Amino acid sequence: MAAKRSDLYAVLGVARDADADAIRTAYRQLARKFHPDLNAGDKKAEDRFKEVSHAYDVLSDPEKRARYDEFGDISLEAGFDAEAARAAQRMGGFRAHPGGGFAGGGAEGLGIDLDDLLGGVFGGRARGRGGRTVRGWPGEDLEVALELDFLEAALGTTKQLAVARPDASGNPQIERVTVRIPAGVDEGGRIRVPGKGAEGQGDGPPGDLYARIRIRPHAFFRREGRDVHLDLPVTVGEATLGAKIEIPTLEGKATVTVPAGSDSGRRLRLRGKGIASPKSGARGNLYATVQIRVWTGLDPEARETVQELAEFDPPDIRKEWEKA
Repeated sequence: MAAKRSDLYAVLGVARDADADAIRTAYRQLARKFHPDLNAGDKKAEDRFKEVSHAYDVLSDPEKRARYDEFGDISLEAGFDAEAARAAQRMGGFRAHPGGGFAGGGAEGLGIDLDDLLGGVFGGRARGRGGRTVRGWPGEDLEVALELDFLEAALGTTKQLAVARPDASGNPQIERVTVRIPAGVDEGGRIRVPGKGAEGQGDGPPGDLYARIRIRPHAFFRREGRDVHLDLPVTVGEATLGAKIEIPTLEGKATVTVPAGSDSGRRLRLRGKGIASPKSGARGNLYATVQIRVWTGLDPEARETVQELAEFDPPDIRKEWEKA
């Protein structure tokens, strides 16, 4: 079993019934005091900062805090199963110590195999009596947020992340991890990096790291599934007479033909210029939506010309309203 740790409430200097605001305030004060940047070369301050950060990580998370309050330190061990632990309590096998894990309590007398009981709680086997082989406990999976530019998500990229990976004792160790982003990953997608989660205990394997994707909006591209959309500003003359216009795509420039007589809202399609599927590689399309830009700031002579052209306006552009 893991060694007894300090009580997390005592680490932050708050009462066990402290609310979230009190816990946050205490953490910020202590984090500022012991931050490594303000205590260069001070190993004790660095250790204290890690201890404070660990306490806040648990107590600021309602689920982790509830498990900690119920089971103590052992709930923080990799692979801990709360339901199995409750079953063990009902069988009289364990009792919780606030901030200090479990102690034995009658399992032997009930004919319960303590190793099997521990195996149920942690998903592995504890150290056996009589020199039986230890099977390690697997490390926990970790999840981090990874923010990407629109084009990085669309085309794929490689990112370096600084990840705090808990070692077998639960102490965070900063490690740089390479995450390869496949082309076409979408908002909210998860990228799995095997073996880069928390370290296992004993012979247990490490957990995995999951990078949760967040995508920053682009200045003019919008995504709908595997299709990409953008607004295409055109002049009155281009829309009326037709034009060939160079537009941006995910991978450079392309030319589209605006047919004569195009109205605002007309969509022009470029096949295969959208986003690739991460699984099949099939590309979506790019759609350019015509947006007519009218003349502004005309001088008197230009206004007179426009008035002459207005004679060619269709007389019934709002005729459908008559039926309303």
